[in-house]
Amino acid sequence: MQTDSSFTFVLFGGTGDLSMRKILPALYEAHRAGMLEASGKIIAVARHEEDRGGYLQWVNEHVKAHVSKNGIDENAWSSFLERIEYVKLDLGKAEDFVKLRDAMQDLPGTRVFYLATGPSLFVPICRALASVGLNENARIVLEKPLGYDLRSSNAINDAVGEIFAEGQIYRIDHYLGKEPVQNLLALRFGNALFEPLWRREWVESIQITIAEELGVEARGDFYDNTGALRDMVQNHLLQLLSIVAMEPPHSMDSDSVRDEKLRVLRALKPIDPRDIGKVAVRGQYHAGVIRGASVPAYATEPGVKTDSATETFVALKVEIENWRWAGVPFFLRTGKRLADRVAEIVVNFRAVPHSALGSSALRPGANRLVIRLQPNETIRLYCLAKKPGEGMNLSSVHLDLAFDQFFKEGQMEAYQRLLLDVIHGRLALFVRRDEQEAAWKWVEPILNEWAASGKPKPYAAGTWGPAAASAMLAQHDTCWLEEEN
Repeated sequence: MQTDSSFTFVLFGGTGDLSMRKILPALYEAHRAGMLEASGKIIAVARHEEDRGGYLQWVNEHVKAHVSKNGIDENAWSSFLERIEYVKLDLGKAEDFVKLRDAMQDLPGTRVFYLATGPSLFVPICRALASVGLNENARIVLEKPLGYDLRSSNAINDAVGEIFAEGQIYRIDHYLGKEPVQNLLALRFGNALFEPLWRREWVESIQITIAEELGVEARGDFYDNTGALRDMVQNHLLQLLSIVAMEPPHSMDSDSVRDEKLRVLRALKPIDPRDIGKVAVRGQYHAGVIRGASVPAYATEPGVKTDSATETFVALKVEIENWRWAGVPFFLRTGKRLADRVAEIVVNFRAVPHSALGSSALRPGANRLVIRLQPNETIRLYCLAKKPGEGMNLSSVHLDLAFDQFFKEGQMEAYQRLLLDVIHGRLALFVRRDEQEAAWKWVEPILNEWAASGKPKPYAAGTWGPAAASAMLAQHDTCWLEEEN
């Protein structure tokens, strides 16, 4: 299906890892599916001394491996490459931005500037674009992390906001583009079955986990100055929490959705620094074994200080102080070098108040909803049923919604959906500035307390993190999902 939205997509950091692994593959998939206006152009920008032919050769070598399991359609790939131009640009040279402006002068439609660069370059790029008049009829996409703390985040937002209006700024969080997250909204607000149960009277607890098997890879310098709380909790996990806990918006327009998310973030119970030891666990991986292979300790990774106190694991107990969720614990967890790669939301419903069918109907977790975001995107509802045979013996069964099996249409990757939303001017799945500020305000007391305290708790690579994370849940008579299984 062709759109009527002409565009020029300018990709800063056009030779970088993010561009090769995510952005260009997503644009190719949209092109192959006929979802991009035929006249739309892509201009890659980088410092490399390349002409267009050299850049296209680079794309051929580095992008094809990251295209979806459907593989490459050579005809579609060839026509996709015809969209791409390349501009060598030095951020310190004003004349290079004049060159970029001239390259865009006769191109129609909306201008999209995607900043797949470090956050230190956001403000210089925006100012340089404005200096040559490229901030008009334009949208700017900012990758995380947006700052190091509330102060630095505000400084970037203030500077970018002087050049682009809030409605032009797209702060991207790719977890919000994942299909199950979108389906969570559909399940909650499109079905009478779930919405009456989605509250403190019927929900015992909620877990949100983003676990990685990988370590810091080649990002040691960056990660050692960031840590898991900034890298994952302040954005991804709190955004998922706000989607899970938000009130029904009056419509699905961008500000209605984001207003409700903001209310959740502002309702997060502030963490008293004196209680951080009870509700927050930080860890750092030591050497261990993952899938039969030995992996090194975090402190020996390239770019990491040998005496580093940076956390690679975080587990938190979070409370929301509003009518719907008062008293319901939300457990958030993320970490590197864990036992498995998984991202999921687990909604544990309360047990029935009385059972004539035996104690199994009263156990926690008998009814739960598991929303798997990765690696396979599924939604699974657990309930109890009678086992075949004599007697009333109950067993856990589940109903599955596996998107790749149920829907004949191919799934859209998160970046593909979000890039199309930018091109079409849809802001609902992007983070508004006041959301970001609320998240930083909540996280900062934890950051400050950890900066003043000792080192993180050790955990062996290939495990599920420090034992303290399990002990925190045990205080609430529950456990992480994989521990129950």
